[in-house]
Amino acid sequence: MAQSLDESMTPSEIQRILPHRYPFLLVDRVTEFLPAQRIEGIKTFTVNEAYGASHFLVVPCGILLEMTTQLGAILVLERPEMRAKIAMILQIPSAYVHAVVTPGDTVRAVAQVLKLRENFGELEGKVYRDHELVAEGRMRFGIASADALMASGLRMNNPTSV
Repeated sequence: MAQSLDESMTPSEIQRILPHRYPFLLVDRVTEFLPAQRIEGIKTFTVNEAYGASHFLVVPCGILLEMTTQLGAILVLERPEMRAKIAMILQIPSAYVHAVVTPGDTVRAVAQVLKLRENFGELEGKVYRDHELVAEGRMRFGIASADALMASGLRMNNPTSV
């Protein structure tokens, strides 16, 4: 699925790459994509979000960082050699929230690869509302075989096993 900058991905194309599904798939659409380098996507937050947006009245910072991390996973896992692999967050060395995001806001997230190896990498993510930077951070991730993780006892659909 080699795409170039300015091409987009539909939700079904995103779901072919990521294991995430509603309610935790936080990318509505990929709007720009430069393989193994940079990706951009959008998400419109509503009051009906599963994390309780109607209760909190703001989008939690962790949700914004997870959105950029999911974009980074698409960026890394879309390559043919990554088929049947999973990317997992290992560390978030820096995270900053500059403004509040509320239900009804549409944000644009950008993830850029800083380092990419066979089994780990680092990316930088930024989230914007219109042209205003609302959050940013760096994330380090590991890449592992889905089969090896399942064999070692990690169950994707059983959060108590993590």
